[in-house]
Amino acid sequence: MRISAPEKSVNYVILSLFALFAIIPLVGVLFSAVTPPKENSGAFTLPTTIDLGNFGAAWTQGHFGTYMFSSILVTVAVVVLTTLLAVLAGFAFARLDFFGSNVLFFVMLAGLMLPAEAFIIPLYFNLRSVGLADTYAALVLPQTAQSLAFGIFWMRNQFRTFPGTIIEAARLDGARDFRLLWQVIVPPSLAPIMTMCVLVAMWTWNEFLIPLVLITSEDKRTAPLGLAFFQGEHLTDYSLLAAAGIMVALPIVILYFVLQKRFISGMLGGIATK
Repeated sequence: MRISAPEKSVNYVILSLFALFAIIPLVGVLFSAVTPPKENSGAFTLPTTIDLGNFGAAWTQGHFGTYMFSSILVTVAVVVLTTLLAVLAGFAFARLDFFGSNVLFFVMLAGLMLPAEAFIIPLYFNLRSVGLADTYAALVLPQTAQSLAFGIFWMRNQFRTFPGTIIEAARLDGARDFRLLWQVIVPPSLAPIMTMCVLVAMWTWNEFLIPLVLITSEDKRTAPLGLAFFQGEHLTDYSLLAAAGIMVALPIVILYFVLQKRFISGMLGGIATK
């Protein structure tokens, strides 16, 4: 079905308007981050001079070096664990026959409908009873479990659409399940796997409630949690707040741009299979 020129023009106008609504606040934050603190009133104005020292001041005063390390450590651990478990479980649900597989799969999907607010208090007491409260494990394990439902659902759909003829040929050549998964199925499935990794990394990096409840030590605070405490201490220092917000968001923005092609191809492939 071909789109006429007027329809295409209307589409571009609408998309441009939505893009402006999304970009203008970001531009305002960027301008605020490079405005000298004495000139910044919090309004959307062009800076008369550029002050890049706001980033250094926010980094030092807010201890963001420590917070960034915690966020990177937790995010990498959650992404690695989630990817490994999701690939294994997705393959099992998609290609292996075992008793109760359908029931177990739908039980796993229940995790998609359970918000963190529903289990955060009992989770805190359970982790405290086994001595894991205020540790990196208290951040990694719950967030891995939280992301695993989506990861299994995503990988199961991908592996179910994998050509069966290739799998049968590999089995005829003597490939067992483990070799079949990692040497035959996973390499062509890297795009959807990377898409899942980017999504899980974004969710983990931006998670606020779990670190807020489970972490009390300052040296284990994640970047979004540290930003919230920094905001409480600098309510009217708009330049420092904007600079800190940009620094916290920058790693995920860089990750998305680096993996943009794989992310989009994985999303389009996932949509095409549904």
